[in-house]
This record gives sequence, structure tokens and C-alpha cells, in this order.
Amino acid sequence: MDLKRYRHTDAQDVRSMLLDIHDDVYADNPDPYHRRERWTYFLDRWSSRENWRCILGWEDGGPVGFAYGAVLKPGGWWAGSTKPKGLRGPVFALSELMVLPRWQGTGRAKPIHDALIAPVEARVASLQVEIDHPKVIRLYESWGYRQVDEFRPAGDSPVYAAMVKDLPQAKDFPEPTLRRGTFG
Repeated sequence: MDLKRYRHTDAQDVRSMLLDIHDDVYADNPDPYHRRERWTYFLDRWSSRENWRCILGWEDGGPVGFAYGAVLKPGGWWAGSTKPKGLRGPVFALSELMVLPRWQGTGRAKPIHDALIAPVEARVASLQVEIDHPKVIRLYESWGYRQVDEFRPAGDSPVYAAMVKDLPQAKDFPEPTLRRGTFG
């Protein structure tokens, strides 16, 4: 799998592709919380952050999936969740990790995830998972995450598990070799 890195300045170049992947992943999900219109708002909000980063996995001439996130502002945390006591320093929020249905269960998600969070200038990575998906929670636990809270970020949203993973200091690991993304 070829991994490509995108930054805030590339967000408009990959926006349609990320939306299309989202549509494929949630095609059979009737929950209005996961509709394209609503998710577009979240994508645009996250990708407007200057420290937004995204990794797209490519194989067989097409996308496999993506992950994106950003380091939260000092003291920042997931809306609706209580930040764990003792959690100090920068937090990298992994906002989304999606793999197209044809590639799910093939081991492609972890390399995309790992390329996104290594290295980041943060002490922990944080993410949220719908609690109705215990298999996904167990997957993240196998990657070193632990659950620290359950919360509902909006009145019409599912309940989520907030999870964190301690990160090695960025200086301890070299930047992975990735190609900068281009289209054309």
C-alpha cells in the first residue's frame, strides 16, 4: 500500500475523495448523524485547522482509506467528554479513520493510522468510537488505546467511547517516508 500525506493546504484537493470514501463506508447506515451533509461540516471544520494532517492509503490504482486529525489547542478535548485528570501536554485528536468496505479486515487500517500519528508533537493520541461497536474498541485497544470516558457530543449523536494512547516523544522516531499527495 502506498501512503500519501496531505496537510491543511491540500484539504480542498482531497475533500471530494474523503467525502466519497465516507459515503461508501456509511452507505448502509440509516443514522442521520452519519449523512454526507453533516459529515461535510465536520470535515471542513477539521481540515481548516492549520495543523491538520491526513494520510490516504492507495492500492491497485485507487484509495484504500484515510485517517486525519490535528493537535488540539492547549487544554482542548472532545466536546461533551471530560478530559481525564492527569492528562497533561498536547493531545493529538485522531478525528477520522475510514477504510473502504472492500479493504476492511485486511490490515490496511493500522499502517494508515500509524503513519498519521508518527510522529506528532503530542504526548497522547485520542479518538472516539461509537460504543455500539465493541469490535472496533477492541481493535483500538490492541493498538495501545485505553477507554477513558463515554459521552454524547451532540443531542442526536451516538454515544462514544473516548480513548487515549500514550505516544513516544516525536524526537525519538524519524518521520516515516511518505509521498506528498498529488492529483492529476
